[in-house]
Amino acid sequence: MPNIELLEKSIPVAPIKIAALAGCQDLAREVDSKLVRFRKELADHNQSGVNLQGYSANSFLIDCECPRFGTGEGKGFIKESVRGVDLFIMVDITNYSLTYTVCGHENHMSPDNHYQDLKRIISAATGKAHRINVIMPFLYEGRQHKRNKRESLDCALALKELSDMGVSNIITFDAHDPRVQNSIPLKGFDNFFPTYQFLKALLRHVPDFRADNDHLMIISPDEGAMSRAVYFSSILGVDMGMFYKRRDYSIIVNGKNPIVAHEFLGDSVEGKDVLVIDDMISSGGSMLDVAKQLKERHANRVFVCTTYGLFTDGLDKFDEYYEKGYIDRVITTNLNYRDPELLTKPYYIEANMSKYLASIIDIINHDVSVEKVRSSNDKIIRLMEKARKI
Repeated sequence: MPNIELLEKSIPVAPIKIAALAGCQDLAREVDSKLVRFRKELADHNQSGVNLQGYSANSFLIDCECPRFGTGEGKGFIKESVRGVDLFIMVDITNYSLTYTVCGHENHMSPDNHYQDLKRIISAATGKAHRINVIMPFLYEGRQHKRNKRESLDCALALKELSDMGVSNIITFDAHDPRVQNSIPLKGFDNFFPTYQFLKALLRHVPDFRADNDHLMIISPDEGAMSRAVYFSSILGVDMGMFYKRRDYSIIVNGKNPIVAHEFLGDSVEGKDVLVIDDMISSGGSMLDVAKQLKERHANRVFVCTTYGLFTDGLDKFDEYYEKGYIDRVITTNLNYRDPELLTKPYYIEANMSKYLASIIDIINHDVSVEKVRSSNDKIIRLMEKARKI
């Protein structure tokens, strides 16, 4: 079990309970099974003879739901006691597969619907939980994080609202701009990254992957992903390059200024594998354009790593680019909903985050520093050393 020495020297703040909202239940079940195993291992390792009530259990999941009336209105319903517990509420705001009926018409759940259900479950706890923590991997309205002219600040407003409702900690992954936590300076905001899980999945599925300066280069598809690419290149000891998006600011299409061209800055990628790093694939258009340009510059293989695979325009274009050889693998996490069709694609690799998320919950419940799980440097170095010996 990870961090066993750290945890056995600390006491949890309260018994853990996990409330998984609809759309996040598959991930929650995986996390729960890992957490059950962690706790049993720690209980077996405990030499003090002290057994804390509720510390080890067969499951930490509680039964909750958000039923809706015929008008589309809803309510939150927690079906068991949460008095005195350390409550972790898991929500996936990107899961559009869920539907509900409004006056006989079928509606798909939007991020706004999921966020409203989250507030309903917080409200249903009625202040009885010892502490409320929200696990929201894809941060609600995270892309609307700053103001240009007269615009709403949706993400900051949401965080402030959750804070006012009594949420103590917000746990997210690869936030589009983590500086949005400045809106709740007195509350916990933890932003984690799946760097180690990306490399582990890549090494498992691409046996001939070689992470050295002669065979690999890290690519940032735009200015926003630079910090991620710099970290990857530094920890692996390889070169990096970047594209910057030249946009047409005179028009707006689908809420954004269209990209005119991607310009490349960096050394030659000829003959090298390239790892393109970003936080999400939305429509995927800019990512595919970057992959095509890298291939035109005679890159060997193109691996795309993003935390969230949204694929808002479907998978047809990715299928086409895979068949043409522009992309070789696409790696995303299981932190958000993915179309079942994606899981069958020959180019798709999943970076499973359930064990990491269970470890984060365990650490936070013990109220000790999360830096032990946030920093993956040592794990990545050991992983790469092991790979180089094979």
